[in-house]
Amino acid sequence: MKTKHPKIPTLKQFLEQFPTNDSCLDHLMETRYGKRHVCAKCDKLANFHRVKSRRCFECDFCGYQVYPTAGTPFENTRTSLRDWFTVMFLFCTSRNGVSAKEVQRTIGVTYKTAWRMCNLIRQYMGYVDGDTPLGGPDGKIVEADKMFYGGKDKKGEDDKSVVLGMIERGGEVITRVLPSKGARQVLPAIFQRVKGGSRIATDEAGAFRELSENGYLHGTINHREGQYVNGQVHTNTIEAFWSHVKRSMRGTYVSVSKKWLQTYLWEFEYRQNFRKQPHVMLDVLLRSFPRPYADT
Repeated sequence: MKTKHPKIPTLKQFLEQFPTNDSCLDHLMETRYGKRHVCAKCDKLANFHRVKSRRCFECDFCGYQVYPTAGTPFENTRTSLRDWFTVMFLFCTSRNGVSAKEVQRTIGVTYKTAWRMCNLIRQYMGYVDGDTPLGGPDGKIVEADKMFYGGKDKKGEDDKSVVLGMIERGGEVITRVLPSKGARQVLPAIFQRVKGGSRIATDEAGAFRELSENGYLHGTINHREGQYVNGQVHTNTIEAFWSHVKRSMRGTYVSVSKKWLQTYLWEFEYRQNFRKQPHVMLDVLLRSFPRPYADT
């Protein structure tokens, strides 16, 4: 029998869970602080009641105020929390990405506001997903491959963005936008995110040649000679990820600048890494605020 996996929440279910701005603020308060917690000022276990017309809750004993939106992407914004939650819902239920134009049409804000919301949510997705080190002597094979995005060849000078992708088969993917495609940039990125002693599969690009000398079990395939699989050595998994990213970028975003390319990649990383549990994708995003959010 096939195992039935829980489905992604529908729009109707989302609207039932968060019907108002107050329900969104209550969710943040309960998620970050709990229904009752020790007051930071009077040091008593207290209930906190909502302060009308403000996004805060007040200690029943001393009046100390707590702002649940502080340290989140929603801090210092006049856009309603329900609109923010709605856009996050769109990000978690879309397969090919969400454009600022779509957000502008959906919630009725200016394009500038929509773009800022999307940008902050992508950064937040990167923060929530994190970068758990891949592979290891007992781990599965890690595939590494470079992608070249955007730009144009001008007089033999390629100004495309260089992106390194690393994916553990059956596991997570990590991407890094690099200043150049040479070993001086590629190898440190791999050393930082792939555990020593890992089995790594790559193509025969020169940037990967020194992996064996640095303690990795390195296998290669030669694309130039039409070789795509050599036993367990192949890069089909990471190439499939790149194919989806490029197709989605062209179809949804049309053009992405080098400055913000990494944030768009974090968005695709997040969905890829939650592909086996798509039903918790939004829930995790809405419950990951206890630690301070850093706008990087």
